[in-house]
Amino acid sequence: MRVWLCLGIFVGQSAFAEPLPRAVTDADYRAVDPAEAALGQLLFYDPILSGNRDVSCATCHHPTFGTGDGLSLGIGDGGRGLGKARVVDPANPPEQRIPRNAPALFNLGAREFTVLFHDGRIEVDPDRPGGLRTPLDADMVAGFDTLLAAQTMFPVLSADEMAGHYSENDVSKAVRRGLLTGPGGAWDIIARRVADIPAYADAFVKVYPQIKAVEDVTFADVSNAIAAFMELEWRSDTSPFDAVLRGERTLPEPAATGMVLFYGKAGCSGCHSGPFLTDHTFHAMGAPQIGPGKAARFESHARDEGRFRVTGDPADLYAFRTPSLRNVAVTGPYGHAGAHADLRDFVMAHLNPALGLAAYDLDQAVLPEMNVDDQRAEEGLIAAAVTFEPVFLDDAEIDALIAFLDSLTDPAAIEGRLGIPDAVPSGLPVARVVSE
Repeated sequence: MRVWLCLGIFVGQSAFAEPLPRAVTDADYRAVDPAEAALGQLLFYDPILSGNRDVSCATCHHPTFGTGDGLSLGIGDGGRGLGKARVVDPANPPEQRIPRNAPALFNLGAREFTVLFHDGRIEVDPDRPGGLRTPLDADMVAGFDTLLAAQTMFPVLSADEMAGHYSENDVSKAVRRGLLTGPGGAWDIIARRVADIPAYADAFVKVYPQIKAVEDVTFADVSNAIAAFMELEWRSDTSPFDAVLRGERTLPEPAATGMVLFYGKAGCSGCHSGPFLTDHTFHAMGAPQIGPGKAARFESHARDEGRFRVTGDPADLYAFRTPSLRNVAVTGPYGHAGAHADLRDFVMAHLNPALGLAAYDLDQAVLPEMNVDDQRAEEGLIAAAVTFEPVFLDDAEIDALIAFLDSLTDPAAIEGRLGIPDAVPSGLPVARVVSE
């Protein structure tokens, strides 16, 4: 009989409705070139990638906030400061909040992550040119080493995230005209900005053998370096939970009871399965949707229909990708719209979505002051899409479940391997929390 160590004693398989996953190993990850990762570190923190040169990847994915931004719905272009201190820049106010919560970056370079974004709009697809399916279709360019590298294409094109609005700069003007690829396209403009800086040009030539001159640097090269950095920096497989899976330790109470609940009565492992605690699929879980929603510019509604916007299948209405729970205790706010700032509140609402939606108050979110409508959208339709029965746990059981979720925190991943650079080659300011 298969057994696991728990509370310092042997616990049989009958203690878990679902078996524990296997331990994570080196085989789950690509090998990363340290020089490539070091180049990517500088690019990740360099605002030169944004249209107005004032937003970097780290603005919305900062290690201080668990590789998120600490906000329910962030402010990219048109904001100042970081985390809860981020405010609207009155000289360049954004048109709206970013419509979805900034996802954490832990383990996104692991081989099994073949679909990304809350709605899964990019994924590995061997039948497509370049091996990837994205909303760009024919405009998709080749040269991306991984799906993680390809995802960097999108924030730099988004007006509210990094590009800036239509008449503000060369990148946003190119996006407005639909010029994405080729000479003079948005990605080429960004690549030329980077390659025109001697320190970057030298680094690209040293890291990538195919690059012989400055003119050879492409946006795909920029993206590949950033992805390599994220793969190295935020690999997460040394948490207390990982030690349990490797047979090296047991969990103390109440985390041990929480683990039994997670893989049993609470039903969490039905979706949060496998070594990275995600099934990589999409579920309508009834999380509140706040803010502008995910809509095209010509649409006037304030809803986010989730996976349905990708597939057009009514069965996918209000379904979102199952996030990995690695380091979940430090990656709030929670939900695709970040509606809950507190993990316990989110777990309680998650166990009974209809009740959670009915009782939801916008005060549970973290939203910088902004002159926009943060209405809640279509709670009835969201609740109707949920297909699972509520789970009832008492306070002690919820405490135990939260303690188990805390055991997923990996200090090495939280600290990072390369850290925040002192400066970047562009000379632009590095995103840094004031208290540092």
